[in-house]
Amino acid sequence: MHTKYTFGRSNWRTFEQGYEKEWLLTNGLGGFSGCTVTGDTARIHTGYLVASLNPPVDRVNVLSKIQEKITCGRRTFDLACQQYSGDCTEGYKYLEQFRMDIVPTYCYQTDEISIEKTVAMEHGKNTVAVCYTVSGATEPVTVNLTPLFAMRPIDRVNSPSDISNFKASAFGRTMLVGRNDDSRFNAKFYISEGEYFDRSQLPTSMAAPTFTAEENQLLAIDARTGFRGLDSQFTPYDAVIKVYPGETKKFFVICSTEDEDITAKNGFAIVKDYTDRMYDLIRRNPAKDIFSAHFTWAADAFIVDRASTGLKTIMAGYPWFADWGRDTMIALTGLTLCTHRFDDCEKILKSFAMYEKNGLIPNVFHNSAADQPMYNTMDGSLWYFYAVERYLHYTGKEENFNFIRDEIFPVLKKIIYAYENGTDFSIGMDSDGLVYGGSEKDQITWMDVRVGDWVVTPRHGKPVEINALWYNALKVMEMLCEKFDRDGSHYTELSERVKDSFVRKFWNERGGYLYDVADPCEDRIRPNQIYAVSLPYTMLDRHKELAIVDCVSRHLLTVYGLRSLSYTDAEYKPQYIGRLINRDAAYHMGTSWGFLMGGYISAFCKVHDHSPYAVRRCKEICSRFLDHMNDGCINGVAEIFDGDFTCTSRGCFTQAWSVGEMLRAYTEDVLPYLRRTPLTRAESEE
Repeated sequence: MHTKYTFGRSNWRTFEQGYEKEWLLTNGLGGFSGCTVTGDTARIHTGYLVASLNPPVDRVNVLSKIQEKITCGRRTFDLACQQYSGDCTEGYKYLEQFRMDIVPTYCYQTDEISIEKTVAMEHGKNTVAVCYTVSGATEPVTVNLTPLFAMRPIDRVNSPSDISNFKASAFGRTMLVGRNDDSRFNAKFYISEGEYFDRSQLPTSMAAPTFTAEENQLLAIDARTGFRGLDSQFTPYDAVIKVYPGETKKFFVICSTEDEDITAKNGFAIVKDYTDRMYDLIRRNPAKDIFSAHFTWAADAFIVDRASTGLKTIMAGYPWFADWGRDTMIALTGLTLCTHRFDDCEKILKSFAMYEKNGLIPNVFHNSAADQPMYNTMDGSLWYFYAVERYLHYTGKEENFNFIRDEIFPVLKKIIYAYENGTDFSIGMDSDGLVYGGSEKDQITWMDVRVGDWVVTPRHGKPVEINALWYNALKVMEMLCEKFDRDGSHYTELSERVKDSFVRKFWNERGGYLYDVADPCEDRIRPNQIYAVSLPYTMLDRHKELAIVDCVSRHLLTVYGLRSLSYTDAEYKPQYIGRLINRDAAYHMGTSWGFLMGGYISAFCKVHDHSPYAVRRCKEICSRFLDHMNDGCINGVAEIFDGDFTCTSRGCFTQAWSVGEMLRAYTEDVLPYLRRTPLTRAESEE
């Protein structure tokens, strides 16, 4: 199945245009590799080797990238592409094509010489390979590879003075790199052929005091969001390779933090293994269509090991998030069940069960394993019930129910008990059966921004999606009790009370939609009400559900998601850009969120009984996301977009719940109904 992306020079007519597209590879540990399609380092968080020292966290940028120079006779071609403070190198002008066929390949042409460069990671290892093929020489050619070592945490930059703490030594074809001031940073670098040249031996001048540092790189994407820092890299040695006339030369470099012999590895084999593994995952998905293939590929990036449990978890987003509870449970269906990775789903459910505390699952794991997780989430534990129900829906075998009964059901009972009787963050159940939570500076729903003492969207009280999830959780418990031959009458009675109270307190008769928060009422039009329609167990009649979907469509629907606030609201923010304070103010006040489109598609198809019109409409929505995958992070779906002119990726360039929810909605609400929906000839052939 065709999954390759190909880009030509029309995508980098200018330097600025070139860094709008980025690529990402992951290693299943939380580590990753990424850069722009032109080779410019545009973000603080990305590099060729970002290693996870304690999966999936404690991530460090080891190798920023490799820059190339080609010397042929008297001519030298600098393929480096980088923006600096007041300057730039323009190697993108030699870049003829960029391909992403599971792994990225740069194709350069300098006169008659062709150079291909492919990057791949070793799955399960903090190891990256960069492979080269050089051909077309009619006279001797010298290839100089300059590795740029960052050797820093992913969220910090190096100053020129920091480079004095770096160290390197070369012997044979191996280089060892580290820092004198931090023992965490040690790496090996290996070249398959050629020799090293000590860059400190290059002649210097006042204008170029040293060649062992690449100083003052401007991180262009970060700069447009208010970051004013510059980065510097350590460049101790060049790798020098000779290519002779008529020869097609293949060689590779490998960089790793692993305690193993990297000289025995083959870079081209790493490329093949990475590609073969991904195509195996794509073939595992029984839906043999282009949408499912691309999203199965995208899904793999987020499923990683968690060392603290010895199991699996889900990274919320790249390049900076670790694992979050609510994000994991929302994304889990699409990432693992729709892709038939059932064992991974079980391991993720077990992993979070091990961290249950006072009826809550963790809201967020920090990027340092030394820090304890935070539990400030009202919805994460309730989304856990949804994930369990979906797991049983997709698997449904007796042994799967036994797994839930023996290992997960006790945790579900603890959660229900905690919500009924009260737990942390003022979370509890009122006499009307609805649950409430939050006070003062708490931010415990997904709209969770706090700037100092300013809680931007407090939502204290009884949020609408929380109580929709609460009802769904009670019905899941009722279903499980029946399956396990337990008395579930308590859950049945309580769910009926919740249903009656929910309709009375949340329905805004005059507006024809649901209040966002009850007790006290918040009548702003927000997308959270969509889950009162889209969840497996819901409480409203069809008339009200239709009205909600219509309201959301009119006020919140964009090309790539739902706005977090109606554009008619006086406090609506149309863009997410600029300084952090400005972005935080817009995050949940109009910014469009990709993951919400999943709930919208399910709700839209439901209220229209999956009619041919509804299915075709939602298929069109899905096709737009395939188009989005050509932009931003290639084959990824961004976290957020501007509320107005939803186009440019904002926030994380690929997000777990954005990918997961689109794949889930397509798998559940579009794909099964396409066979009974008349298609055009072009759609049928696709």
